[in-house]
Amino acid sequence: MSKRDYYEVLGVSKNATEKEIKQAYRKSAIKYHPDRNQGDKGAEEKFKESAEAYEVLSDNEKRSRYDQFGHQGLSGSRGFGGSMNMEDIFEQFGDIFGGFGGGFGSSRDRILKGSNLRIRIKLTLKEICEGVIKKIKIKRLSPAENTTYGTCQSCHGSGSINKISNTILGTMQTRSVCPHCQGSGKILTHRPSESDQQGMVYTEELTEINIPAGVSEGMQLKIREKGNYAPYDGIPGDLLVLIEEESNSQLIREGVNIHYDLYISIPDAILGCNIEIPTVTGKAKIKIPAGVQSGKILRLKSKGIPDIESNNKGDLLVHINIWTPEKLTKEQVDFFKKHGDSAEFTPNPINQKSFFQKVKEMFN
Repeated sequence: MSKRDYYEVLGVSKNATEKEIKQAYRKSAIKYHPDRNQGDKGAEEKFKESAEAYEVLSDNEKRSRYDQFGHQGLSGSRGFGGSMNMEDIFEQFGDIFGGFGGGFGSSRDRILKGSNLRIRIKLTLKEICEGVIKKIKIKRLSPAENTTYGTCQSCHGSGSINKISNTILGTMQTRSVCPHCQGSGKILTHRPSESDQQGMVYTEELTEINIPAGVSEGMQLKIREKGNYAPYDGIPGDLLVLIEEESNSQLIREGVNIHYDLYISIPDAILGCNIEIPTVTGKAKIKIPAGVQSGKILRLKSKGIPDIESNNKGDLLVHINIWTPEKLTKEQVDFFKKHGDSAEFTPNPINQKSFFQKVKEMFN
């Protein structure tokens, strides 16, 4: 099951201050405290969920990564999750519970959140290597101009209604979301003619998306509050950006490393040469040593893709392939017939490393 948004867990906005986050967590922790909900496994899980959200949002570094990448950006960080026990939570955040007083207090009105928008963005290897800011136009639902809201008379602005029913066990009271205002506590009082039944219209907006270096195919970035607005003065959903990589005709990506197949002639392999090759961000000149063997791998340090976690760059691995011509002139044929049996042209792979040894060294 996917994790809930941490801001939603604590019931705060993205721009909430440290004080607001601490107050929201304290309120949630008191509400779902095990001593107040003995035997209630659901309350226990919400207690842990609130602790996990607070652990991230109260830490500036973790909060910054979460704002940019969502839960995926915290994959390398220690979180509570379902494995964190109560003793650990009390040990780390025990001071949160002290001096609260006053019992639970009243719950806040429910805030509606708009639906998320999803887009795909294709990036070149160069853009992935360097990072890029993309400007795109998105269409999202927003409250129409001059739309107004009033207090829901069915729930009197609370967002919920109580229902009393008589059963064989006696009188029972249940609490549910108000069906008239969907829990917002508000109703539409004026709707412009061009808007829908909830006073919403589609608007086009130019949005900047800051894509960090090192992203990869299939990675999803979350741009908070750039999705559709919710009606009744709710908060916007998020913009989810799915990363796609454009194929490159010469360079092949493998994690943070880049592979390039270089084909050289037999004379260049025998004599050695200087040659220019493509890189992710441009070109580079490399020296091919005399007597190079086909299958040799030359490593160009830090010419690959940055690691999104550490920002350390991978390497560019140049695979040497000796090109054998299919047709030769009579003079060339005579030359190889004359010298083909000499010691210099006789294969001697004793000191040559096998393919598997080369692969092992390449990743060590």
